[in-house]
Amino acid sequence: MTSLAVDLATKLFVRSAQLPDIKNILSLLPAEGGLAWVHGPATDQHGIVGWDEIARITISGPERFSRAQRWWSQQCAISEGDQPIAFASFAFDKQPGTSVVVVPKVCIKRDALGTTMTITSEAPVTDLEISDLIAKVSRPHVISRGLNQVTWLDGSRPVIEWQAAVDVAVARINLGELDKVVLARDIVAQLDQPLHIGSLLLRLNEAFPECWTFCVDGLVGATPELLIRRDGEHVTSRVLAGTMRRSRDSDRDGQLAAELLGSDKDQEEHVYAVESVAAALATHCTDLKVPARPFILRLANVQHLATDVTGELVDAAPALALAASLHPTAAVCGTPTERATQVIRELEGMDRGRYSAPVGWLAANGDGEFGIALRCALIENDERTRLRLFAGCGIVAGSTGEAEVAESQAKFAAMKVALD
Repeated sequence: MTSLAVDLATKLFVRSAQLPDIKNILSLLPAEGGLAWVHGPATDQHGIVGWDEIARITISGPERFSRAQRWWSQQCAISEGDQPIAFASFAFDKQPGTSVVVVPKVCIKRDALGTTMTITSEAPVTDLEISDLIAKVSRPHVISRGLNQVTWLDGSRPVIEWQAAVDVAVARINLGELDKVVLARDIVAQLDQPLHIGSLLLRLNEAFPECWTFCVDGLVGATPELLIRRDGEHVTSRVLAGTMRRSRDSDRDGQLAAELLGSDKDQEEHVYAVESVAAALATHCTDLKVPARPFILRLANVQHLATDVTGELVDAAPALALAASLHPTAAVCGTPTERATQVIRELEGMDRGRYSAPVGWLAANGDGEFGIALRCALIENDERTRLRLFAGCGIVAGSTGEAEVAESQAKFAAMKVALD
């Protein structure tokens, strides 16, 4: 069954204006966070931020992607002026879980062409309103950088139970039931005061400029994995699978990277993920380029095997439809997909919600970017004092429960350092 709250498109008026260049657009966000999808260092960020919600749709069920696309297409069709922009975050599973598409009143986008402001309103936007907003967002912004005191609590299940579930999954893989499954776990952060989401996003971006820092409807994080980018006919997907910790010693760090590249277990996990993405894109693209070997993507806390898959779009599929065709990839689910999904339901022991599902932005012309919601946390109460952090690990025949617990701890570190 599909649930809809606010499912009717509303006529909107859209105007855009060029701004003086703002290199750090995340610095524009308030304490409550707003909306964000930003990549690159503070001195040269590319992406979009927004605030003051003007329209939204919330959806659950197996038709969440198609219903979201229909609502967005209707919304764009009856809007006047320039192209509206929306942010979206989807549930991992068809049930349970709620997905959301949000249209902000004010949107700031920075790309190679400069910084642009888009205003979306229920009434025509006057020149005076445009001028006032340009003056407001062009002034320097100061964000409190204070850190919270954090009490760390168990998540949906004790870590020892999750480790045992990993060992069960390995046994089932060795019996030939499936090739790979991704199992995730969670922990809870209890804060002593309301979280300043704008500050958190700045810290995440400073620590992980190679990632896409995001905030959509209480889901905040910095993901290294770009599920899909549609820029006209050009399509890109970055696949990550296979993880190794980092070392502060450069020689040891290089040795760890070499171990990752030479690991049969990690290479096997990576191949499954790349093949699942290439197969999904092949239905929409031609001239697919799939490198034969992955490269090492180094982040502050971990390093990954990574492959960039590119192609040229041969149909009119918008970014949202491409994201739907890719989800769930083997990198966050496993293979074969249906069997891995069932094993996740049986062994994982928690509701993922919107973790490990598409998150990003979309435009009226079909362009957009969606990442996979990884290295993230969900703000669970209106006081912004309780968050659930998530981490997942790819399980294949060579996995062990102990090693996967260590990998999950390394993945938690991204959000833990930014919070504590």
